[in-house]
Amino acid sequence: MSTLSINALRLPVVLLLGWLIMLAAPLREAQAQSGIVRGVISDADTGEALQGVNVALLGASGELVTGTVSGSGGVYALSRLDEGAYVLRASFIGFDTWEQGITLEEGERILLNIQLTEGSEVLDELVVEEERDSGSVRVTAGQVTIIPADIEMIPSPDVSGDLVNYLTTLPGIVSVGDRGGQLFVRGGEPWQNLVLLDGLWIYQPFHVLGFFSSFPADIIADVEVFAGGFPSQYGGRISSVMDVTSRNGSKYGYKGSASLAPFVSGLMIEGPLHNNGKVSFLASVRESVIGQGASRIISQDLPYEFGDLYVKLHALPSYNSQFTVNFLRTHDKGSVFEGSVQQPREFVEWTNEAGGLRYLVFPRAFSVMAEFAVNASRLESWQSRGTAAERFSRLQSVNTIANLTHFHGNTTIRWGLFARSLTIESELNGLFQNLSFREEFVTEIGMYVEPEWSFGNGWELRAGARIHGFPSKNVGFLEPRLRLVRRRDHDEWSFAAGSYHQEIVGLVDRRDAAGVFSAWTSSPNNFDVPSALHAIIGYRRALSSSFEVGLEGYAKKLDNLFIPEWTAFPRFTTRIQNADGRVFGGDLRAEYSEDGFRVLATYGLSSVEYSARQESLPLWYGTESVSFRPAHDRRHQLNLVVNKDTRLAVFSVRWQFGSGLPFSRALGFDGFVLMEGNVDVLEEEGSRRVIFEQPYKGLLPTYHRLDLSAEREMVLTEKARLTIHAGIINTYDRANLFYLDVFTLRRVDQLPFIPTLGLKLDLEE
Repeated sequence: MSTLSINALRLPVVLLLGWLIMLAAPLREAQAQSGIVRGVISDADTGEALQGVNVALLGASGELVTGTVSGSGGVYALSRLDEGAYVLRASFIGFDTWEQGITLEEGERILLNIQLTEGSEVLDELVVEEERDSGSVRVTAGQVTIIPADIEMIPSPDVSGDLVNYLTTLPGIVSVGDRGGQLFVRGGEPWQNLVLLDGLWIYQPFHVLGFFSSFPADIIADVEVFAGGFPSQYGGRISSVMDVTSRNGSKYGYKGSASLAPFVSGLMIEGPLHNNGKVSFLASVRESVIGQGASRIISQDLPYEFGDLYVKLHALPSYNSQFTVNFLRTHDKGSVFEGSVQQPREFVEWTNEAGGLRYLVFPRAFSVMAEFAVNASRLESWQSRGTAAERFSRLQSVNTIANLTHFHGNTTIRWGLFARSLTIESELNGLFQNLSFREEFVTEIGMYVEPEWSFGNGWELRAGARIHGFPSKNVGFLEPRLRLVRRRDHDEWSFAAGSYHQEIVGLVDRRDAAGVFSAWTSSPNNFDVPSALHAIIGYRRALSSSFEVGLEGYAKKLDNLFIPEWTAFPRFTTRIQNADGRVFGGDLRAEYSEDGFRVLATYGLSSVEYSARQESLPLWYGTESVSFRPAHDRRHQLNLVVNKDTRLAVFSVRWQFGSGLPFSRALGFDGFVLMEGNVDVLEEEGSRRVIFEQPYKGLLPTYHRLDLSAEREMVLTEKARLTIHAGIINTYDRANLFYLDVFTLRRVDQLPFIPTLGLKLDLEE
């Protein structure tokens, strides 16, 4: 690291180390005098970690001493305990209550892993219970937890459902539709989203057909989505975080499933690698079958191919440690222009590859959970591959991470270190396109600390700080983060704020409405890196046992955004211009659920404005800067989902509406000839230019669609189940726009009316 970089980071490092020392001193003193019980809770039949389990510590006469709820990975911890005899109890819906007597010596640290057995026992509600914060309405300052049951209620062309269909019901998450694989979160762009799968960075996480993500629902344990205001453990992005945790394979028996549907077919298998319950595997593969399925149903060519492969090995090397190896590969190819007599069909395609190692340990001598990980990710993208108009972009990274969590009574302290190296390449050709090749190397390093306090009156506070350094730019930043929650019997107030920075930028050809291909580059050395300030305030209330509403307001200040340079030459370029922005918005959510009937309604209101600066703007518009609505500014968004579980089947209905997106209109073309020396204007072709209207003054049509589905599960034998899925996509055959070439006005629409039928067979040993 250069001297300038060290100087830039010196003050933030000193401040952060001082904070760590102040936190560690009372922590060491208290831990020397108090006992601790901690461990991991899992399913006794599969070995799968269980999150949300109620853990209570009872005294000799049965009184409640303290309690907690198991977190991610099934981890629980009870600290600041006096010596004596206790009863430890764990209870979870669908499992038999577990109890065991323990005796604590002064200052003793007990590591006790708990395995729960499935059963039908009614849980004791008198012991500490904490509701699980999952579902669209249960949002805490931008954070929502998604579990497989949430995903299953959303109509999908796949019999297993998919994460992306649930994400697009959340207000503030804008999709370009059922093609393209792009999500915009609360005014941010897709390249500003951080998507993780078991710690792996996934740069293009959604398939070219917008119904599918890279993560089949069958492998998901839970998903944490932060639409903004995310805590200090996450960084390198300025918009949102989607942290996906996959299941561990069963350690005590083999299971598998096979599915067949008009869009995609899949196979999943899991089981132990040894019969001692310590090592398991999980493997999932999906491939599109559109040519043999959906395209034949509607007698229309649907030129889309995609698939994904995920493999995970999970091991328990010892009583207090876990080890994971995982690998993901995806591939996508789809048409963005169907072709004409004059021009061939244009395709966009990409591949994701990511793999890594992860080690989790509970040191016996300390009340700490430590996680160490190293992983690598790569994204390669093309448009018009193999032609003179080919565009290519590659982004690859290597990440190393160390995270530690200290447990101390009502206080949890998380801190960690990270280092990341990235290589970026792009090559852009095409009509009127100068050859543009770039190769860049980027490094990121840093550390974070974030203590969390839980107070007896319902208040919870997380106050963190993250140092994020970019040695390749000789800059470093101190990013403060804050999350504050007040929970009461029937309602909840929440607030979050934070500072965020991101060095790499994804550029999209803004000549095309709803462009898909992104070229990655780094911010130029003569500018600061892109940054954002977030502020979120939310309120949620349970009006009854079955009806709940939530409201959130948010604001973002965006600085040093870099967008492709506006030019009169009709070509895509990695030359960029500086821009700032601001985002204001609000979300309204309501959910009713009773006796197998569930209604979810969400509405999102958003306003996004960019202000760009470019040397040529005074010549074009007579101003130093120009303000505009970017292409993803969907002002109004509405979703309505109805789900009914009957004896015959589970029926689901979803209607979605989005107001029109802005785009830049081309008014015409002209040309010019540079008069250098003797020029024959009759022979010289000159250069072609495009005449644009002011940026993003045009408005595309509104988007709306109705989807229906019905699903029935049949028990064939004790070890086999068959699920039958039927549905309709775009029930009233709305012609929703997918892609518009603003020069030729050639248009490509989203999917038409398509009936679907799927089968899934589940088997277990």
